[in-house]
Amino acid sequence: MHYERTLEAPLFNPVSQLGFELSRLLEADEIGMDRIAGVVDDYESRAFAARAERFNALLTPVDQDENDERLKALAEEGESFASFARRWERPLMGCVFTAHPTFMLSGSGYDALARAASGGTAEAVRDGANPTLKGEHEAAMAAIRRAAAARHRMNAALTESARERFPDVWRSFRPRPYAFATWVGYDMDGRTDIGWATPILFRLAEKAEQLRRYGERLEPLKGRDARLGEIIDVLARAASHTESIHRAFVEAGKDPARVSAAANQLTADHADRLVSMDSILGQLDAVIDDAEAELSAALIPIAAAMDTDRLGTGTVHFRMNASQLHNAIRRRLGADETIAMSSRTAIGRLRQLIEEVDPVEVNFAALAIEATTAIRQFLGMAQMLKHIDADSSIRLLIAECEQPATVLSALYFARLFGIDDRIDISPLFETSHALEHGGRFLDALLAEPAFQRYARARGRIAIQTGFSDAGRFMGQIPASLAIERLQGRLAELMGKHGLNDVSALIFNTHGESMGRGAHPLSIEARLTHALSRWARSRFAEHGVVLEPEASFQGGDGYMFFGTDDLAYAALVRIAEASIALRRTRVRDPFYEEVEVSLDFYRDVRRVQADLFHDASYNRALTAFGLGLLPKTGSRKSRRQSDVASERDMTLRQIRAIPHNAVLQQLGYPVNVIAGVGTAAEAERDRFAALFDQSPRAQELLGLVQASDRLASLKTLVAYGDLFNGAYWASRPYRGQEPGIEDACLELGERLARDDRSAAFRELATRMRVDGLKLRQLIDLLPAEKLPQRSEERRRTLGVLHALRIALMQHIFLRAAAIPPFSRRNDVSRDDIMEMVMALRIDDVVDLLRQAYPLDAANIGDFDMEEATAYPDRRGPAYENIQRLYIDEIERAYGLMLRITRAIAHTFGAIG
Repeated sequence: MHYERTLEAPLFNPVSQLGFELSRLLEADEIGMDRIAGVVDDYESRAFAARAERFNALLTPVDQDENDERLKALAEEGESFASFARRWERPLMGCVFTAHPTFMLSGSGYDALARAASGGTAEAVRDGANPTLKGEHEAAMAAIRRAAAARHRMNAALTESARERFPDVWRSFRPRPYAFATWVGYDMDGRTDIGWATPILFRLAEKAEQLRRYGERLEPLKGRDARLGEIIDVLARAASHTESIHRAFVEAGKDPARVSAAANQLTADHADRLVSMDSILGQLDAVIDDAEAELSAALIPIAAAMDTDRLGTGTVHFRMNASQLHNAIRRRLGADETIAMSSRTAIGRLRQLIEEVDPVEVNFAALAIEATTAIRQFLGMAQMLKHIDADSSIRLLIAECEQPATVLSALYFARLFGIDDRIDISPLFETSHALEHGGRFLDALLAEPAFQRYARARGRIAIQTGFSDAGRFMGQIPASLAIERLQGRLAELMGKHGLNDVSALIFNTHGESMGRGAHPLSIEARLTHALSRWARSRFAEHGVVLEPEASFQGGDGYMFFGTDDLAYAALVRIAEASIALRRTRVRDPFYEEVEVSLDFYRDVRRVQADLFHDASYNRALTAFGLGLLPKTGSRKSRRQSDVASERDMTLRQIRAIPHNAVLQQLGYPVNVIAGVGTAAEAERDRFAALFDQSPRAQELLGLVQASDRLASLKTLVAYGDLFNGAYWASRPYRGQEPGIEDACLELGERLARDDRSAAFRELATRMRVDGLKLRQLIDLLPAEKLPQRSEERRRTLGVLHALRIALMQHIFLRAAAIPPFSRRNDVSRDDIMEMVMALRIDDVVDLLRQAYPLDAANIGDFDMEEATAYPDRRGPAYENIQRLYIDEIERAYGLMLRITRAIAHTFGAIG
């Protein structure tokens, strides 16, 4: 691919050159779109297969029998039953299944990828996703279903081990190595499409499914003890009753009378109503205590699942943002509704409200009419806990939470609606400000007597740390270090305020890509990037029990649970890594040579912050990048905007996932790589020596290098060159492409003063200087401690980008050649061309089909006796315009999106 020529001419761009050569062949009809499509098919299939192979390697061994042996080895550690139970009766990690917009493939596509990753054979499925909230929930439930099956197999093996090793006490063992949770359908942050009934419907469906699952587990055993038949009957009748209520709510819609009937059915006393598992668990424990050993051993994993999951498939996470809480609380703070939430007056008033509040009764009518988003969520939680599942706690995640008053507001509403003893209020730290000032926030919060009482009653303090927005604002490496520092600060503050008698629940929401906090090199690296060895040791030093949780983000993250084999392998790998992290205490000079590590953090942070506010960086990423992405979630990736406003779009208007995805698709993950070379420049030798001895430095640089191995600044420049007017004016200069001369002339004139090409070149120049400094650092590091370079993957990416650049040129040329049309619906031809340049191709195609309709009125459709000589044609000849221009643009864009998927396969995730 012309790479050798860069040795002779440093500015030569092999990606641009191949893109141009392909474009010239395409426009000359020497290769057709069918040929291009065949090449895309081939490369997409290769990327699909390579991704499956890498995923298999990440989890290997995948065979269930082999993993039984690996688990057995873990279960044989520990000398006493007490230590054995301590290890396995408390979750090693909570797995949270979220519905971020990372659904790149259809359900059948992910199924095929999972089968291939499991070692089977599967053809690449090229269907893209068209996610809906319902579809996302179904995917989450399927992943949790397989995770629960894998946990059951694990629990059965652990029970056998307990039975063999501790024959006198094993019947009391209740393994609980993993807990599951989801916020799919319960996350209302930034959404207006989730009504009050949506969480109720999802929770009822989850309850019915879980009740059926418990019954299915017990059914093969019922003939061995009559008491089991009674339990199965109770479960079956409760499931039927729940399904009947679910149907009633579905059919009710928004009709008050039918909603009332459905709600009354849910809240009424009924023989089959079941809102707690305590009675059934008591009956099952009695069977386990006195049944024959084989039956008791088979029942213990079922009882353990019931005790963990209760009446749902997992814990639910409701999610709101701080402003929604502030809007709800202000009118209760006194006459001045403009009061600052950070003021002493607001804090004092909140303390008083919390102390004086008396719980109030609520019903579904109150929920149905409530207009305030935050209060509606509290009402929904109250009704769930009262009428669906009284056993399970609920997590309340609060985004953009930067002051204690926000948490105290949530605590007030929890007490008002009588649920403060069953919800865990969890502030989210993900912005630069929240992470860097989070220590002071937590210090003030943990000092509040009301919060201390609440924490002790719940038995834990919960926080959420987010890698997506943090990585967007401050870069992924500084984000990881800032999150680590906040986690360590929490441990210290829990000790300071005498709260080491409660546990610390830390939910790390990282994505499935490197730019959003997923370390690709191993499961242990994935765990320690989000919750480092140092942070874990801080909690141990202060005597605080740690409850770690991590997200598996919908679509790509559900791959870990895409088949039974993968799910079991994932849980065993996480168990191995988690136990190893508990067992080992490694001295790490990264935390001793504070001057070096702190300067490194600050310098990378400064470079990333400068970039985020840099005009060239903003322009380059917002120029057309969102048009490279298919729809990957039910939530929009950006706010609505018109053509004019898009020219001034900034990165703050784009969510973290598409921001990261655009960087991948442009060929250079700036948010991972940038600043590292610059930061190490002043003390390169010292940092290299530190790296050699520091597991933390190796993990951080491993992430940077894994990303850099796939990066290409030539690719970034090649995309910018498409907006260089000189390229278009020069392309037909020697008369070799007469058929596109007029289109090239229009593009040359239109782009003569366009700022996009310059923005890309300025960004690339900055990254080139920083990248050279990074290479100088890497040259000093031991190669065996860094990820290996894969030239094949880089060349594959180069070809894919060149193909897409050729297709973009095809779209630009066809759009420029479309005959002029009159302004209609307030959209001009200039607007169309600007939308083409922004790759808003779906909108362009819709508008062009309106401008050149095939179903326009035709004079031949009429049967008139009176003659006419006008018009001299039977109708507008729009068929050719549709075929030659609009259809070609649409097909080229479809192929571009398939290239997007192939590139995402190569990176291992879409965003």
